[in-house]
Amino acid sequence: MSAGHRRPFEVAVVVHRPGDRGREYLIVLRAPDRQGYWHLVAGGVESGEEPPVAAKRELREETGLDTQPERLPLTLSYDLAEEPEELRVRFPPGTERVELGLFHARAPAGWEPELDSEHVDYRWCDVDDAVELLRWPEPKEAVREAHRVLGGAS
Repeated sequence: MSAGHRRPFEVAVVVHRPGDRGREYLIVLRAPDRQGYWHLVAGGVESGEEPPVAAKRELREETGLDTQPERLPLTLSYDLAEEPEELRVRFPPGTERVELGLFHARAPAGWEPELDSEHVDYRWCDVDDAVELLRWPEPKEAVREAHRVLGGAS
């Protein structure tokens, strides 16, 4: 891998908290200069960094929540060919797929995120609304898996 390229591995964190009507899931809106879609807390795994460390770092950077996310028993990947050119060039030439390490993290009841500059808004949703709002199939599947693993209740 040459300097300046990202590893073809990313993490996504399903943040959840107990709510008045059950478990709530955090969905964040990426800034317009970052394609402006609803997503999970997510980001790249840096050189020499292990996925659990990356998940904790991204969670802290993007929301201010400082806790260790737990791994979900699911690994997904996405096809880089479907991504815009400005994203594809971040990876080494010849990279076809990006693997996703999936995690979940519990936030305290009533906790609200402090968003970084990558995001402009957020919502707390039940599982169905979260899945509906998310743009890509992999984050949708991550929320479904977190909901399954957590037993659906708060």
